[in-house]
Amino acid sequence: MRMIINFQNRPVPVYFDNDNKQSTQKILKLLSSALEHKFQYGKNALKKCLNSLISIEIEGSEAILHSKSENDTLALSLY
Repeated sequence: MRMIINFQNRPVPVYFDNDNKQSTQKILKLLSSALEHKFQYGKNALKKCLNSLISIEIEGSEAILHSKSENDTLALSLY
């Protein structure tokens, strides 16, 4: 399934499978909270990834952040 979230005034597609046992709204709330927190307080490498974010893939309790540079792709725990 695909949804669009707004992060830093940019639309970012979020992809996840329907096998997640948690509700979509709860996952998106956790994701938004984690992204905002990391954008404010994260290290420079993480901020670089967030500045060039092109999509997010949810796998279980992790969010895979895909950026324009393949080297900047990161995994972020939602819990």
